Amino acid sequence: MFETHTIVELRKKLSVARAENKRVGFVPTMGYFHEGHLTLMREAKKRADVVVVSIFVNPTQFGPNEDLEKYPVDLKRDRAMAESVGVDILFTPSAGEIYPEGYATSVNVEGIADVLCGRSRPGHFSGVATVVAKLLNIVEPDVAVFGEKDWQQLAVVRRIAADLNIDSEILGVPTVREADGLAMSSRNTYLSAGERKAALVLAKSLRIAQEMVDKNIRETAEVERAMRDVIEAESLVEIEYLEFCDPQSLAGVAEIESDTLIAIAARVGKTRLIDNAVVRPG
Repeated sequence: MFETHTIVELRKKLSVARAENKRVGFVPTMGYFHEGHLTLMREAKKRADVVVVSIFVNPTQFGPNEDLEKYPVDLKRDRAMAESVGVDILFTPSAGEIYPEGYATSVNVEGIADVLCGRSRPGHFSGVATVVAKLLNIVEPDVAVFGEKDWQQLAVVRRIAADLNIDSEILGVPTVREADGLAMSSRNTYLSAGERKAALVLAKSLRIAQEMVDKNIRETAEVERAMRDVIEAESLVEIEYLEFCDPQSLAGVAEIESDTLIAIAARVGKTRLIDNAVVRPG
């Protein structure tokens, strides 16, 4: 596996692959890999001849009171895990490589970036959109692979790719869960044993929502009440938002008449977790 910290070296390596008519796949990450990340890499391997994985803890998407300083980092571990699934190129730039002195440009996405996590994390999606736009321009992949656990992020990335004429397929991969249903996340490492057990109410509430829709209950207010009852019964969990949206526009919906995204953000102890599911009537 080839590893580089610089854009120049990465582009030089990729130019050789393209000269050989090889498809390039890309998985952008912030590192501290788990099985969810490896699933994205395996999916990229299926769809491309050369797979690039970036590890960059992007400072511009963290707010002043968020967890940038304590975000888990273990490059040696990540390197071994990436190699184990056949990643070809590991790109590990510094903040100075991505945001050189004098950098003064940012990407803002209106509408879908202003709801859900965008309301409580001002500036977050501008940071996400900017770094992803830069990475897609640096790598120029045929296909870039993202996880559906971060559904709003995926929607934002699809919007910038369309709006900025970025010629890469943006592929979403279903959320990977632990055996007990907890959505995999690097932030799960912050949870104590008790908090981790408490966090299971998020996935449980999403299962209950689908069961209600299967019973032809379509009013979001009724489904939301049932979900809140489950989550609020757990004292260690505090709901930040629980919303029902159109999966593409993220506009709120009052009736579940077609595929509907249910998105949750909650504090489990001091750790902020997100989860979601698309419920399907009929």
